[in-house]
This record gives sequence, C-alpha cells and structure tokens, in this order.
Amino acid sequence: MPAHPSPATPAPPAAATPMAFARVMVAAYELYGHSPTNALKLAQITPSRLQQPAARITARQMEVLSGTAMQELDDEALGAFSRKLPWGSYGMLARASLSAPDLGVALKRWCRHHALLADDITLKLVVTGDSAAITIEERTDLARHGQGAREFCLVHVLRNIHGLACWYIDSRIALQGARFPFAAPPHADAYALMFPGPIRFDAAQAEIRFDARYLALPLRRDEKALQQMLQRALPLTVLQYRRDRLLVQQVRQALAAHPDQAHNADGVAALLNISARTLHRQLKEEGANLQQLKDEVRFERAKDLLNRSDKPVKQVAAAVGFLNEKSFSRAFRTWSGASPGEFRKGFVG
Repeated sequence: MPAHPSPATPAPPAAATPMAFARVMVAAYELYGHSPTNALKLAQITPSRLQQPAARITARQMEVLSGTAMQELDDEALGAFSRKLPWGSYGMLARASLSAPDLGVALKRWCRHHALLADDITLKLVVTGDSAAITIEERTDLARHGQGAREFCLVHVLRNIHGLACWYIDSRIALQGARFPFAAPPHADAYALMFPGPIRFDAAQAEIRFDARYLALPLRRDEKALQQMLQRALPLTVLQYRRDRLLVQQVRQALAAHPDQAHNADGVAALLNISARTLHRQLKEEGANLQQLKDEVRFERAKDLLNRSDKPVKQVAAAVGFLNEKSFSRAFRTWSGASPGEFRKGFVG
C-alpha cells in the first residue's frame, strides 16, 4: 500500500515574506563592506534563489537572516538611517517604556525616544476621535540606497512597533488600516499578512491605524518578561497574537452600529477583518459568545426604545431584530424578568 503522511504531521511553514526584503539586507552587508555568506547560509537561502524576483521566504528564515545581519553589522536599522542603531537599541527603547501605566503612554515614550536614536524619521501617536495612528514622517531620503530599502525600512519600523504594542498588553491589536507612501510593489499581496486590514499605497505617509481604546489598556509585562522576549524579539514583527482584549467591546460596537451587516458571525467577522472561526475562538477565550453579545446589545437597544420613545412594542421588536412581537416579548422577559409593557410602565428599574 502507498504510504500516507501521518495526520499529526505539521504542514511546512508557508513562505510568504518577499525575497525582496532579503535582498535589502544583503545590500546592507555590501554597504558596510561585509559578506552576507554566513547569514544566508544560516537562513538557508541560496544565492540563486536570492535573485529570483518573485521568490518568498518563511517567517523563520526572515527571523534568522535579519537577526544575524543586525548582529554582524551591529545595526538594527540595517543601513536605513544616517547613523547605526547598535545591536540592543530597540531593546533599550522597549525597556524605557516598560514602566508606563498604559499603552498610550508607552507608545508616546517609544516614539519620543526613537527620535533620540535616529532623526531620519519622526514617529508620532495621533488620536482622532475613536481611532489612533502611528505615523512616520520621513526627515531624510530613505530611498538613497534604493526604493526597496525605503520600503523595507518603513515596513520594518511599523511592524516592530505594532508587534511591541501587542506584546506590551498581551493582546492582538486589530488594525483598521495601513498606509504606505509608495506604489504597490510586485509583492503587494504579502502586505495582507503583514498588516491585516485595509491597505492603501501611494499615501501621503506611512502609518498604521487602530482602535484608540487599546491605548487605555494597562501594560502586562515586567522586566523578567522583557528579558525573555529580548532573547527572541524578532518574532514580534512576524507573529500575530491570538487574544484580543478589546474584542468583546468591538463586537458589541459592530452589532450596535451595523445591525444589518452583523446579523451573523460572518458579517461580524468581516466588519472586524478576521475570520468567523477566529471570532468564535477568541470570544470563547474571553468567556463570551456571539449570541450572548447579540442579546446584550438587543436588550440595551430595546430598553432605550421603550424608555425614550412611544413606539408600539411591535415596532420596538422589529427595530431590535425580532420577526414578531411574541418572540420579542418572550426574550425580553427572559432578559429582564418583565414584559416590555411592564418595563415601560416602570415596574422594573
């Protein structure tokens, strides 16, 4: 009988990172007059494959290549800035923000301290309404070593700060969008993996945008955790966190703001830029489920309509998504212990 692979055998890691990024790191070696041979060998990237325009590498290969290059060249910016960022610079930035009371303060410190190390770019935390953004202003010509070097620098910095922010609060930070000030590259499809959410090219500046409520979350890391993280810090830029500490709030908001689009798991997941499977799993990890949250949102909306309007109960039922008054009244009694009519008359607080 022909042999079959064991069901428990893990699939090989997907090669999704553009080889163009590896070529930028090799160019950094040339800039400093060093050979990339050892780094490429450790990352298992052959010279011939390195030159293939459309080739991809795995996250692990990217981690090994970039980590080796940063240490061998003693430059965590890999030649992108006017002066080197010696090995350990980003660890120092992480430590300087570790005592912050919440993520917002930590990110402001990180951006401010980054300017002390490299004045080629200015990073800012900008809050507009319920949305926050990390923006990059280019102060020098990042493309002086080629457009690929500029692209890699902007991607690297945004991935670094996004990953660190997730680590600080031990939570996935869902992106509302990412923008880049250059034309879509040939490997533009890889951006959906690096920055899940709407992507825009040819923008005024590089930025990532996310829900501002993340900024109020407390940091959940200490010095011991930092030491452990710094032993393998680079995966912060390539791995996604499973847990999202704002997910329950975001689901409630989606259900309330977009009832027509959020009538099922697929609709809610689409609004949050995640899969329905991920939605269910993460809600379970938070001790919640979608039906429970739908009932809570419906209940709050129903109470508001009963208290603040004179709409007939039948219209209130339709407004909160019930097909008929009977099923609404039954559900409302389950939620509140009273019928809609009794609630409206003030028999229930």
